[in-house]
Amino acid sequence: MPGCGTGSGRPTRHSSAILIRFRLGPSCWSRTQARRPSRTPTSRHVPSVAGLARSDRRPSEPRRKPKPPPRHRCLHRKRSRDVTAKPQARRRVDAAPTRAEPGAWARPSALDAHPSPDPGPTRFSLVCEYQPRGDQPRAIAGLTDGIRRGERHQVLLGVTGSGKTFTMANVIAAVERPTLVIAHNKTLAAQLYNEFKQFFPANAVEYFVSYYDYYQPEAYIPQTDTYIEKDALINDNIDKLRHSATRSLLEGRDVVIVASVSCIYGLGSPEVYYGMVLLVEEGGRSPRDAMLRKLVEIQYQRNDLDLHRGTFRARGDVVEIFPAYDDLAVRIELFGDEVESVYQFDPLTGEKRTRLHRVAVYPANHYVTPKDRLERAFGAIEVELDARLAELQAGNKLLEAQRLRQRTLFDLEMMREIGTCKGIENYSRHLSGRAAGDPPPTLMDYLPRDALVIVDESHQTLPQVRGMYHGDRSRKGTLVEYGFRLPSALDNRPLTFAEFERCANQAIYVSATPGPYELDKVGGRVVEQIIRPTGLIDPEILVRPTAGQIDDLIHEIRGRAARTQRVLVTTLTKRMAEELTDYLSDVGIRVRYLHSDIDTLQRNEIIRDLRLGKFDVLVGINLLREGLDIPEVSLVAILDADKEGFLRSAGSLIQTS
Repeated sequence: MPGCGTGSGRPTRHSSAILIRFRLGPSCWSRTQARRPSRTPTSRHVPSVAGLARSDRRPSEPRRKPKPPPRHRCLHRKRSRDVTAKPQARRRVDAAPTRAEPGAWARPSALDAHPSPDPGPTRFSLVCEYQPRGDQPRAIAGLTDGIRRGERHQVLLGVTGSGKTFTMANVIAAVERPTLVIAHNKTLAAQLYNEFKQFFPANAVEYFVSYYDYYQPEAYIPQTDTYIEKDALINDNIDKLRHSATRSLLEGRDVVIVASVSCIYGLGSPEVYYGMVLLVEEGGRSPRDAMLRKLVEIQYQRNDLDLHRGTFRARGDVVEIFPAYDDLAVRIELFGDEVESVYQFDPLTGEKRTRLHRVAVYPANHYVTPKDRLERAFGAIEVELDARLAELQAGNKLLEAQRLRQRTLFDLEMMREIGTCKGIENYSRHLSGRAAGDPPPTLMDYLPRDALVIVDESHQTLPQVRGMYHGDRSRKGTLVEYGFRLPSALDNRPLTFAEFERCANQAIYVSATPGPYELDKVGGRVVEQIIRPTGLIDPEILVRPTAGQIDDLIHEIRGRAARTQRVLVTTLTKRMAEELTDYLSDVGIRVRYLHSDIDTLQRNEIIRDLRLGKFDVLVGINLLREGLDIPEVSLVAILDADKEGFLRSAGSLIQTS
């Protein structure tokens, strides 16, 4: 490890360390103890996030009408699923639609309710095995009453292991509103997604995070005259889940979206997104050529050889479409201009799965724009370009003017020829018809007016939301100043914190250590959840000297491993985590490390493997803190516990413990 060493090559640190011992018993569970029947993790209890996919319920099937569940309690049953049976429908779309035709939807603000193809009461079915216990019943009742009274801000102060996620699920089921749950990192968001998926198996639980596996934003460094072009690698699976999330919000109200702070970034207008939906109904008239032109217009690509997500193929009177948001493709069989039949089928085997009476094909890109709006946008971009060029030339910035002119005209030509260009999001203000300074459309614009927003680990999430706008503005301001972008690129941005507050009509802030903002909003009145359902008390905390700390840590690890228990070790830096992992591996300990350089889905696989016992020790830094649910862990070792830094504070130590 950097900065010190011994003759034997052991890494040492000249500071104190903290060991946190947990008493593991048959009922020792953390955030979601209320639903786990046993301590041994299995694939059933620990779902793999690498296989994140949309539920197997299909929108074409008629909705079953179960008996409404009682409020503030669970359905005491396990729902078994017959894989050979017809998939259960979550919402009905095979009847005549009751919403306006595409293009007729005008939404004046982000908080206005939008129509749904299946209007009617939201119905959440909460499935679990246990009743709320400890402080949970009081917390559920308090939060539910606050929402019904119209309180805009509430705080749930719950200690680690008190079952805050279970409380959230009960509140959602009680108030029966579409809900957005915001987490501060992808790892916690994936865990919450899996938990809510188990709590609401009959409802739409969706996952919405950044779809980049790698992202290098466009930037310019004037000190060295260095231009850095945007470079990104998109995760196709996460992109599919993002499309599934927006589709669910537009089709029904029994929806829970688990998102990261990506939900405050520009996404594309919901009015345009819904207005360009392709509707196909069995027995209806739909000319083949018009259908193909429509598919191209909504950004689907024709590929007659390899049918994959976001493509379609046409063979005679058969058109096959692989939607951007689903695992199954759609086959449309025509007889002349009449739709003879519509099926869902497996794109790998070609096997027919479900016959549909009608299907709605949503755009393959959230930034899809109709042709008439594109033409208006081209004119607006050219007007802005002329004005900006005159401004630069008046300031004798000839290089910047030439650079901007060449770049913008090339982008315009690309958009005219193929409908898109690299960095098209920088023209989003003109494409969406917004005025300068108006907030961009985001995921929160897809939410109905009465939606509930839950901010998990709010002491971490809210500062992220507050800081996103300023960082983005600083980078793009340099690009505009030196002629790489038009000033309108500044409006391709995340929401400001004030705009986020206006979008969150009613919010619940959840944390063990709420920050000053949350406490100020509620005047210090919080809903407390202190007593754990399991009755467990806080773990034993030991402060030990650094002399021989690595040998002491190895001794503790081997003792826990012998009892099939797991250990977390937190360090200050990524380099320290990697070097400690290498050393522990050299002495025969099964160990992995986890930090921000690990891919999004791989992080969740690492945590799952830890729970399944494929290794015994996980070494990390900031990711091993808020909200992680790993009940198999009986020891947390905090190295350099006396040092405060970028990722260390009094609150972070409380969260780790």
